[in-house]
Amino acid sequence: MCRLLGYVGSPISLGALLTDPPHSLRVQSYAPRELRVALLNADGFGFGWYDGDRDRRPFTYRSILPLWNDPNVDSLCRYIHTPAAIAYVRSATPGQTIDHSNCQPFQSGELLFSHNGYIHNFRETLYRPLRSRLSDRAYAAIQGSTDSEHLWGLVLTALEQTPDLRSALAHALNTLADLAVQFTTAIAANILMSDGTQLIGAKFSSFDPSPSLYWLRGDPRFPNSAIVASEPLFEADWQPCPEATLFTISAHRDPEFHPLQPTPSSI
Repeated sequence: MCRLLGYVGSPISLGALLTDPPHSLRVQSYAPRELRVALLNADGFGFGWYDGDRDRRPFTYRSILPLWNDPNVDSLCRYIHTPAAIAYVRSATPGQTIDHSNCQPFQSGELLFSHNGYIHNFRETLYRPLRSRLSDRAYAAIQGSTDSEHLWGLVLTALEQTPDLRSALAHALNTLADLAVQFTTAIAANILMSDGTQLIGAKFSSFDPSPSLYWLRGDPRFPNSAIVASEPLFEADWQPCPEATLFTISAHRDPEFHPLQPTPSSI
């Protein structure tokens, strides 16, 4: 399992999220509190951010180093100011390679995508059936070998039929759930996406307890903003995201949660 972080709101330094808080994403890379499957998130990291004055498309930085050991991070965190970002630290599934193509977040056009979770025995269960559901364009875009990137491919495939991000994500997760039932395998999918104006995400798992995910909006330290994170960054009124839901959240609106069908209990 990995750790995720998403932000949308007033422009802030990236360090205010990645390195400065008491339980920042950097701390979560070596001392996570709610990581149930692994001990560390030391198999790479990445972050993507938006700067609309330069380009509507997000920028990304990805590394196979642990977040605590990359000498570029502190300078980048001071330099980058952004109204929206997604970041991630990786704990690789056993057997998966450690290389840049397997680091997140993934980017296409104006979108960022990151996934915390797994497909049990992915290569032996859903690898080929999932790839058969991808459009030619999404299939050709796959560069790595992770279940996360293939799930991103399902989202990109759905986006070719509907421009609505929430509908596309729901369709991708329903496809994943159908395949999990058909091939009798366990899945977990905490997801964060952004188009630079909002966060779209999901908390979806076929087992309990599922990977942790929290949200916070309008905290005095981050006014006019919303944060979604695998673990709280600091003491505040963080709320757990409900199970089996898809959500959207923006700087000025609390999250809207929508139940996902089929629910994990049917998997």
